[in-house]
Amino acid sequence: MTLKEPLPVAPGTADARAGQPHRATAWPEARAAAARAGASARAGRAPRGVPLGQALGQVLAEPLLALTDLPPFDTSAMDGWAVAGPGPWAVRAEGAVLAGRASEAEAADGEAVRIATGARVPAGTTAVVRAEHARTEPAPAEPARAGRAVLHALREVVPGQDIRPRGQECRTGDELLPAGTVVTPAVLGLAAAAGYDELPVPPRPRVEILVLGDELLTTGLPHDGLIRDALGPMLGPWLAALGADVLATRRIGDEAEELYAAVTGSPADLVLTTGGTAAGPVDHVHGVLDKAGATLLVDGVKVRPGHPMLLARLATEPARSGPSRAEPTRAESTRAESTPSEPLPAEPTPSAPTRSEPPPVRHLVGLPGNPLAAVSGLLTLAQPLLAALTGAAAAAPAPPRVPVRDEVPGHPYDTRLVPVVRRGGRAVPLRYNGPAMLRGIAAADGLAVVPPGGARPGQELDVLDLPWPAAEGAVPAQGACFT
Repeated sequence: MTLKEPLPVAPGTADARAGQPHRATAWPEARAAAARAGASARAGRAPRGVPLGQALGQVLAEPLLALTDLPPFDTSAMDGWAVAGPGPWAVRAEGAVLAGRASEAEAADGEAVRIATGARVPAGTTAVVRAEHARTEPAPAEPARAGRAVLHALREVVPGQDIRPRGQECRTGDELLPAGTVVTPAVLGLAAAAGYDELPVPPRPRVEILVLGDELLTTGLPHDGLIRDALGPMLGPWLAALGADVLATRRIGDEAEELYAAVTGSPADLVLTTGGTAAGPVDHVHGVLDKAGATLLVDGVKVRPGHPMLLARLATEPARSGPSRAEPTRAESTRAESTPSEPLPAEPTPSAPTRSEPPPVRHLVGLPGNPLAAVSGLLTLAQPLLAALTGAAAAAPAPPRVPVRDEVPGHPYDTRLVPVVRRGGRAVPLRYNGPAMLRGIAAADGLAVVPPGGARPGQELDVLDLPWPAAEGAVPAQGACFT
């Protein structure tokens, strides 16, 4: 079931440089490392309050505590009559008690007043009699009730019936929901009822995407060795669906200094690069990270496609924006040539962060340049890091386990991520699953996690869901067998 030959390790990669075969991180361990990195970075990020209308889909950074009793006063659960004491009751002449309008008059024994659902019941009310459970008759002749209709109950009246007492749902200070709860429309409704105008949520992680390569076109058809950039249009919306605030998608040529300046000058919490993570003549990511003082947390993952991916923690010192300090700026060069004896003005020294405001922890995820390999890196490293950073990891369920319909060939010692669709309760692997292909993932509703050695028909596999609704219907026309 395995591939006939192991995929070769490219000369000059981290594995080859170390003189050891395949020393990359196992796929589950790489995801765990990314989650730990996100959790560590989140620890220093204070929550922020956002208006209710902007909180949907985020998670609560703090427990949701009731700011008031719910209901805040005794209210009627039904349209009907608020009655005091035993019946029959004389109907109060001044009209009904409506929601949003308090009745100042206290109900006297033997008295009834019309009341609407949700209205505050008058003080002294014994019960609410539903409109369909009562009848009225004209006023009797006796002087005590002259001119006032009389209300009769058609069923037994139990004290407190159809009255929602103050604090029935919660009391002020009660914990309504724990931290880490996903904000759904129902959560928004509960928060509004409990008195909230804003909700405390973790700040959205800021992400900057750097698409690397001189060979990429942004418009038109491929020609003369140039190809279209498929990752630039895809990654921004994908990251936004994972809860990130995408600051920009920038295209960087195959120049190490340009990449260094972009990485060190980025204000983002997460810098995402595409390509340049291997050891080719223009693969500069490792060198840039070394120069920037970054710490490699994951350098290669035992997964196909996408094994050259990496995760690094960037230096926490405030980065200078603009060109790399390894090269003088044009203005500095001109100044030095024109007035060699005059020293350049000293740059201001960044103020040291206070203990209460630690420097932000920033990371870089280096994705391979092939499109499906980049998706693999996104789900392996960027997604768990962002989930931990936003707090969504605590609320996220484990990946569903789904039996695979067909035999799935495996790599001898690496995990494989294979695009699948679900049909009839089974995962159907799709044909177009090569590292440079997007046709499979575009039709898929998840990626099956295939262990080393492959999977047999009926074997249950974890399926990584995609952050958008799965399409219903038949398997796409591309088919379900492997090439």
